[in-house]
Amino acid sequence: MAHKQELAEIQRRHWQDTYAAHPGMYGEEPSEPAVHAAAVFRAAGAQEVLELGAGHGRDALFLAREGFTVQGTDFSPVGLEQLRDAARSEGVAERVTTVVHDVREPLPLSDASVDAVFAHMLLCMALSTKEIHALVGEVRRVLRAGGAFVYTVRHTGDAHYGAGTAHDDDIFEHSGFAVHFFPRELVDALAAGWILNEVHAFEEGALPRRLWRVTQTLPR
Repeated sequence: MAHKQELAEIQRRHWQDTYAAHPGMYGEEPSEPAVHAAAVFRAAGAQEVLELGAGHGRDALFLAREGFTVQGTDFSPVGLEQLRDAARSEGVAERVTTVVHDVREPLPLSDASVDAVFAHMLLCMALSTKEIHALVGEVRRVLRAGGAFVYTVRHTGDAHYGAGTAHDDDIFEHSGFAVHFFPRELVDALAAGWILNEVHAFEEGALPRRLWRVTQTLPR
């Protein structure tokens, strides 16, 4: 079994190599969760959005086209370079900034500095339960009162849960990608002190991957 830090570095290199080998690997169309998030953020009057794990940027670009100012973070410089290039090509560069950042570290933003946070399948990467709790604490810190947080995770009902290479803490690895599969009690624990608006089950991809889309907001 890989040590936690070793696994994190292996995953960083794997994503770097994947984005380099497959530019725009997720296509140009936004994910369904990003479309949902845009509606939630607009209804809340949000303007400044932080996307965690932006990758090559299909969702960040969509949010920018929808009129939001977006800061995209990712631990892959290659993915973020593709995002910046696409933002220039689409004429939305003035609404998109990027920061290379590992979510195991504190977010590089000041307290109460963004209106909304979006993370599609970032929380279910190779993060320990402790690291996930710390990350959601950081999201809470940087959000303004009443701010919305929309995230998605693969859960323990997924076909890959319990299969592949086990790394403890509900983390299993398939084809080089390590995933932390969420039990429902983890979703509820992460919502402590928040308003839990929705936990929506959906499927994505050919397996299909089974996910939850979680929408929660900070009290005003």
